Amino acid sequence: MTSQVSSPAEQADSTVVGEQRRAAGTKDVRRLERVVIRFAGDSGDGMQLTGDRFTSETASFGNDLSTLPNFPAEIRAPAGTLPGVSSFQLHFADHDILTPGDAPNVLVAMNPAALKANVGDLPRGAEIIVNTDEFTRRAMQKVGYDASPLEDGSLDGHHVHPVPLTTLTVEALKEFDLSRKEAERSKNMFALGLLSWMYHRPTEGTEKFLRSKFAKKPDIAAANIAAYRAGWNFGETTEDFAVSYEVAPATTAFPPGTYRNISGNLALAYGLIGASLQTDLPLFLGSYPITPASDILHELSRHKNFGVRTFQAEDEIAGIGAALGAAFGGSLAVTTTSGPGVALKSETIGLAVSLELPLLVVDIQRGGPSTGLPTKTEQADLLQAMYGRNGEAPVPVVAPCTPADCFDAALEAARIAVTYRTPVFLLSDGYLANGSEPWRVPEPGELPDLAVRFAQGPNHSLEDGTEVFWPYKRDPHTLARPWAVPGTPGLEHRIGGIEKQDGTGNISYDPANHDFMVRTRQAKIDGVAVPDLEVDDPDGARTLVLGWGSTYGPITAAVRRLRGAGEAVAQAHLRHLNPFPANLGAVLKRYDKVVVPEMNLGQLATLVRAKYLVDAHSYNQVNGMPFKAEQLAAALKEAIDD
Repeated sequence: MTSQVSSPAEQADSTVVGEQRRAAGTKDVRRLERVVIRFAGDSGDGMQLTGDRFTSETASFGNDLSTLPNFPAEIRAPAGTLPGVSSFQLHFADHDILTPGDAPNVLVAMNPAALKANVGDLPRGAEIIVNTDEFTRRAMQKVGYDASPLEDGSLDGHHVHPVPLTTLTVEALKEFDLSRKEAERSKNMFALGLLSWMYHRPTEGTEKFLRSKFAKKPDIAAANIAAYRAGWNFGETTEDFAVSYEVAPATTAFPPGTYRNISGNLALAYGLIGASLQTDLPLFLGSYPITPASDILHELSRHKNFGVRTFQAEDEIAGIGAALGAAFGGSLAVTTTSGPGVALKSETIGLAVSLELPLLVVDIQRGGPSTGLPTKTEQADLLQAMYGRNGEAPVPVVAPCTPADCFDAALEAARIAVTYRTPVFLLSDGYLANGSEPWRVPEPGELPDLAVRFAQGPNHSLEDGTEVFWPYKRDPHTLARPWAVPGTPGLEHRIGGIEKQDGTGNISYDPANHDFMVRTRQAKIDGVAVPDLEVDDPDGARTLVLGWGSTYGPITAAVRRLRGAGEAVAQAHLRHLNPFPANLGAVLKRYDKVVVPEMNLGQLATLVRAKYLVDAHSYNQVNGMPFKAEQLAAALKEAIDD
């Protein structure tokens, strides 16, 4: 899908579609093109669940959407503190979009910490729904409020809706045999019901979800449904909410097909399963839990019916060691991790380069270095993926650009791995992994043919005519060596990390042979077939914006804003980072200026400058959050005018 972001003036210009209702004493309904909502509260307030449910109902309604879950960096920060705030932002529209929005139109703040942590992001005129029950003196002092922000005039630029969510929830559940503490836990469902009324979201899916989630605790299920309905009824009956809003389905945004909402990690897991089916190889995942990659392990463990085997190892090294062993045994082998895990896996990745076996190394990047920001996003592992091994150990690198694109990127990484007999890096990040968007479920016939041919017998004739198997005799087109499944009669061969002799695979310390093998492994990666880079340049621009990975959505939104303002700017986005597309050098030389926005300190720009001698200009951000479209548009405008 392409991205189209409305201007602030367009956002404010809503259409009233129920004038007769006012005269009849009923509430107005206003039609909007798009809305950005952020739910925020303590990590124990269920904000992620609330956001997920609102997102699911929005997807079923037919809106295009993009989400941004934002988790606390600490496992369980003290309640009511700023480090403990968890939020979920959702941008949904009646047209195609690709970002979760720059600023919320609506903030639901469950406590003072949630308000203080997020109010700075709100534009003037935004709506704030606050849980007044939590605005006690102690709670406000904990986050540095000397006076109540609900009373001191600091929120006068916004439309504030004070709602005693906790009290109303407890009152709605008084007929249930629950303690007050148990009843208070359902306040997120009350808030969800209220927002569902405000934006005319369907309700059946959430009620069905609650019955299923608490199937073994029917009283809890009934209480949550009652709180949800109470929130809906509160919106319908209270005078504080005089208007509700409609955002029509995005009927023109989607090609025909069956759609579902999907997160990046889920799409990646499905892509790996699809690759297993298309290669007709069993899928093996050797992994150690690490944020934000663990969801892939969780999801794949549910699919034993597809022949998936998951192994939760005792550490990162054991995880990749098991995966490489599975690759030797003829499986489609995968290991998942984040940046710190890649550092631990580097020696075994080098072994996989030497053995020339297919292996998918999935790196869901996060803020670093060291433990860094485990729950925040970054794309600073590019140079680590390119060079983070001893010796000359080239590895192809593939990067998805949206949550749904993680499915296709997994298939592409698998294609390269099995075709060229090499480990392949797949670089996603926390923003893609946890974010979600609509995804068209592909038909089986649309998936690529990834059929694998194992070695079946001898492939070389000695001078005396003897037929033998040479494990390093290469395909002349791909330079891939044969993949021999252990136990196949006549295909016995040596294995290990010491340098091999060309062809025979025997241990070799010969300098000339080592030079030849190093250059051959590099030539194999350089020769990986990747599509040419496509350039979006409708106006013959002089400035090119070059991106990779998850910056695609913000860059696209920023470029379209600039074009809407009459600026000529071109855009290109890299999926293949090693090797680069063959036409990249020619593309770069067509433009006077090349700007590379990255969530690092300029890693792609460094590679581009070194390889193509192009004066690429970096625009960098490393604050743990994705770029905002408005921020990028301003930076690109400055680059164009410079």
